[in-house]
Amino acid sequence: MNNTTLNISIIGREFSIACTDKECEELQLAATYLDNKARDIKAEGKIIDADRIALIAALRITHELLMLRNVTGFDMDEFKRRIITLKKKVDEAITMRNEG
Repeated sequence: MNNTTLNISIIGREFSIACTDKECEELQLAATYLDNKARDIKAEGKIIDADRIALIAALRITHELLMLRNVTGFDMDEFKRRIITLKKKVDEAITMRNEG
C-alpha cells in the first residue's frame, strides 16, 4: 500500500495528513464535511476561536454518528477504532504543521 500526504483546509487552517492511497478520498470527504460544519458554526457568530469552532463541529458530527448508530445498528467498536486512527492522523498533521 502506498502512502501519500493529503493537504486539507479546515476553516482556513492548512493541515497535511499522512495516509494510504486507499484512505485519501475518504479523508478528503471527511475534511470537507468537517470544514462545512465548522463554517456553519462560524457563520452563527457566537464562537470566534478557531479551536473552539473545530471542537464544537467535531462534537456535533459525533452526535450525528451516535444518533445514526441507534437507527442502523452501528458497530461501536469499529467506530472507536476509526476515531483512534483519525485522531492519530490529526495529531501527526498538527505536529507536522508546528514543525514546518
